[in-house]
Amino acid sequence: MTMFQGIGNRDAALATKYINAKHFVNHNPEAYPGITGIQGFISHLPPQQSPITVVRAFQDGNYVFTQAEGDLYGPKVFFDIFRFENGRIVEHWDNLTDPTPPNASGHTAVDGPTQAEDLSDTAGNKALVQDFYQTIFLNGDFAKMGTFFDGDNFIRHDAPGGDGLSAPGALMQEQAKQRIVMKVGKLERVLGEGNFVLVAASSSIADNPLLLRPLRVANGKIAEHWHTIQNIPAQDERKNQDGSSNSDLCCGRVA
Repeated sequence: MTMFQGIGNRDAALATKYINAKHFVNHNPEAYPGITGIQGFISHLPPQQSPITVVRAFQDGNYVFTQAEGDLYGPKVFFDIFRFENGRIVEHWDNLTDPTPPNASGHTAVDGPTQAEDLSDTAGNKALVQDFYQTIFLNGDFAKMGTFFDGDNFIRHDAPGGDGLSAPGALMQEQAKQRIVMKVGKLERVLGEGNFVLVAASSSIADNPLLLRPLRVANGKIAEHWHTIQNIPAQDERKNQDGSSNSDLCCGRVA
């Protein structure tokens, strides 16, 4: 929270207060490495202060993952993952996208529940979402899609979406006709707190590497989904070579 406050206030000292200056790895390929990359990023922002609103924040062990919105060279919506050691941030992943109008079901990229529930179910919900990605995206067993959802009860926050499973199913069929294939690589990590789970995995659409991001779970089923999409620059265009940024971060809610 302090880091976001510092960025919004254009205060580099505040933004880096809890960063380990000697051991900080930033996986954003658009950012220069180390703490100096954060400081330089802030120095190049428009000088007027622009508060960043953290919409959701969850903790899983020494990881914190957030969804926020604010003005960074224009309005943006973004997800971030932070890894901590001894109370200091030592590693960071993120992606961002432009906000979009409400989708076909009236949902924006940031509305919906914000507080984690069913904290005792964290491990089971993480296992459910991991099984979903393994079964559907890695094994390609689309016939089992329905087993992870409560009928057609599925809330979507992506721009081209609409609630229910029929909309993403139709989109996938249309993409298949156009030979647009979404490929998901290995799952790098699955983070969660209660009924919110975030997945990090390498992915691409039509062979273009990209970042996505979280899922909400209810009653053992995937109930809600948020994400952003961001293309990853080619290797020779990156400002740092900490290439773990090739990840699909998708957050959702299990209900």
